[in-house]
Amino acid sequence: MRWAGQQIDAETPGTLPGLGSIAGLVRSVTTPEFQGVTFHEVLAHSALNSVPGSALPFNWTVNPYRGCTHACRYCFARPTHTYLELDTGRDFDQQIVVKTNVADVLRRELARPSWRHERVALGTNTDPYQRAEGRYRLMPGIIDALASSGTPFSILSKGTLLRRDLGLLAEASADVSVGIGISLALGDEELRRRLEPGVPSVRGRLDLIRAIRAAGLPCGVMVAPVLPWLTDSTDQLDQLLTQLAEAGATGVTPLVLHLRPGVKDWFMQWLSHDHPNLVSRYESLYGHGAYASPSYRKAFEQKVRPLLEKHGFAGPSSHRSEPIRGMHNPKPSTTPSQQRLF
Repeated sequence: MRWAGQQIDAETPGTLPGLGSIAGLVRSVTTPEFQGVTFHEVLAHSALNSVPGSALPFNWTVNPYRGCTHACRYCFARPTHTYLELDTGRDFDQQIVVKTNVADVLRRELARPSWRHERVALGTNTDPYQRAEGRYRLMPGIIDALASSGTPFSILSKGTLLRRDLGLLAEASADVSVGIGISLALGDEELRRRLEPGVPSVRGRLDLIRAIRAAGLPCGVMVAPVLPWLTDSTDQLDQLLTQLAEAGATGVTPLVLHLRPGVKDWFMQWLSHDHPNLVSRYESLYGHGAYASPSYRKAFEQKVRPLLEKHGFAGPSSHRSEPIRGMHNPKPSTTPSQQRLF
């Protein structure tokens, strides 16, 4: 099912397909500023999402957006768009659901007597600082709601828009534990443009890490995904870790690419176009599931461990990035319902 023929600020009544009893669509908006993108503004009934027993270091998430204009070919969250009867390819990149009332709903939920002030994670599904945040400015309200309620939280992002809110985050850290993580896995700018075209540049994210540290906040980095035979050589990893150490990262978590159903086809389409010589190797490596073969993962761990030690990311200091650890890489035992972090 598609939305078509929308005009700037045009309103469409009714509910989004696939959302069932969840609050309906208020309007669908297109704007020249975001060519090819449609924003579907919804009124959410809830903001906090429970993910118990997920083997992740948090039980609650908040996701103000669904879909992501970063357009990363490998994004593990792509299958969540099928619940809207949208595809996991271009629809995920261009049909963006926006919970316009998320901060108000979150405040109500955090004020409940039953709330235990457990850690809340943002950026577990789609990026809260994707370009849409520049238009909707949902994160300042979310940050204030969490901090004023005494709720610790963490944010994982690729978006340099996060820099806008560093003052708010620094203020919040005086009252609650605040974890910040930046996702940066591709040190090659040309590869970045082809594989994650909507993501800020490598230099921009390195500068963001520096700005986060200058604000007095810790900053872990998710080197994820590491791409077999594209970004996994010792020299490539060493160069990237050198840049992260120089930028002041307080911890690094490298994770090998995983390809869930609904993601694999989209990624392999890109691979067959850009690197056809690797198609058969990837088909073999991921022939038994979403994760690379155990032998590859073991070899990668043996390769990367000394590099982490070399750059100071394998000792106690790396534990400061723990709030974001594993956020973009649910363990193989995680069920599809637990991975649906909307």
